[in-house]
Amino acid sequence: MNLSTLDLIIFGVYILGVISLGIYASRKGKQTKRDYFLAGDKLPWWMIGGSIIASNISSHHLVGAMGVAYSRGFVAIAMEWGAILIGFNALLWIFLPFYIRNGFYTIPEFLQKRFGAAARTTYATLILLTYVFVEIAAVLYLGALSLHSLLGIPVIASILVLAVFTGIYTIAGGLRAVIWTEMLQLIVLVLGGVALTVATVNAAGGMDAVMETSKDWDLILPANDPDFPWTMYLGGTLCISIFYCATNQFIVQRVLAAKNEWHARMGVVFGDYLKFLIPIIITVPALVAPKLFPNLEKPDLLFPTLVENLLPAGLVGLVMAGLISAVMSHLSGAINSCTTILTVDVYLTYFRKDASDAQAVRFGRIAGATIIVLGILCTGLFMTQSDKPVFLYLMNAYGLFTPGIAVMFLLGILWKRTTHAGALTAGILTIPLSIALEMIFPTMPFFNRTGIVFWTCMLLCVLVSLVTKPKPEAELVGLIWNKESLSLLPAERDQQRGLRNPFIWWAIVTAMVLYFYIRYA
Repeated sequence: MNLSTLDLIIFGVYILGVISLGIYASRKGKQTKRDYFLAGDKLPWWMIGGSIIASNISSHHLVGAMGVAYSRGFVAIAMEWGAILIGFNALLWIFLPFYIRNGFYTIPEFLQKRFGAAARTTYATLILLTYVFVEIAAVLYLGALSLHSLLGIPVIASILVLAVFTGIYTIAGGLRAVIWTEMLQLIVLVLGGVALTVATVNAAGGMDAVMETSKDWDLILPANDPDFPWTMYLGGTLCISIFYCATNQFIVQRVLAAKNEWHARMGVVFGDYLKFLIPIIITVPALVAPKLFPNLEKPDLLFPTLVENLLPAGLVGLVMAGLISAVMSHLSGAINSCTTILTVDVYLTYFRKDASDAQAVRFGRIAGATIIVLGILCTGLFMTQSDKPVFLYLMNAYGLFTPGIAVMFLLGILWKRTTHAGALTAGILTIPLSIALEMIFPTMPFFNRTGIVFWTCMLLCVLVSLVTKPKPEAELVGLIWNKESLSLLPAERDQQRGLRNPFIWWAIVTAMVLYFYIRYA
């Protein structure tokens, strides 16, 4: 499509603004390990929640999830709202106190303290594979696909431009630059999403057209559904959501950088509200889009189709900036998480335990550049046509890596009898079991397959733990969940009086989500 001068100006100003803000933020830091990887532990609640969602929402939502909603309907929102009920609840009420009170840099550090070095290394290996193959490569591909569709820029060129621009400020400034730019990107993302939603709904006939689709708003589908059977809630959705929201360095790194535990808790709750709102913005246009474009050959092209055909000059530039916001914020978060794990859990643990802060930061920057190159190379895995939206393939990929990780953390924090050998069994077997099950039952919905692997890994972890020696209880102090974990530390309890109590705001957003699940079951 031919962009107007106004669109080009808006788009260009945004790109320059993000890069400039990222570079400015990088100069504000002290270049210590704590500052580069955790923004100096200075993040307030609103930055934590905003950056969690800005990094979470990306091209696989604006492009992928919108494509799923076009072809499958309202159920596409289930994975997003399910995260509020499952994953973020697990983070808020189970894992968060242990992460904050132990002062960890990375999530693998919890496994080191709870089990040992091998569990830490297993997690680091699984998570890095997930980030490179699923997060970075897929986001680059889907973002480039939209730029190609809208502007005619070759996909490879788009991938390179997105990767390089994002890498400049991410590598230079670490988490501080990532957070600062994510807050700007969140604002642009929401504005662009609202503009596209309003334009699409108006073109389709207004709110009456939206409500007309409500007769098909099914969040619980039959067990024989090929993509979203209700049985997915028995294991597949459970383990993916817990992994992604509660044990994922990519998300939890923002919580680790909180000013204190109250800010961390309120940040997660604020993230719940954004997680409730933004999927609506993404899904609603797709619900009414079949009235306007009934036979799209490739659902993943719905987003650029709506932009090209429905938006006037100026708004096209804003919505494109919103798309690039989603891509860049997600990429920067994934890259920064990879560099943190590679530095803290690999370089400082196995190669340079006595490294200075300057040496650690230098290695982190080199690791970041390497990760970007690997991500670019891995986009080739997605450069093929498919008969399903790419978003579903991404969920399938998560299912390969996540069951063992979820088991390691859940049993590790909830059951003191869990042993290092049991945790390793779950972590190491998750990929072989997933591949074997996919080969034996190729038509089984991937959510069901993931659930079976999850419960199998849990059973094996329990059995191995029962026949191996556990850690002495004295070494588990501060690492096993109990009812005191639900409360703030005494020094911070004054911060949550009245309307500042995170539980009140958590209860409201949880009730909102449950209403939709009950109403449209």
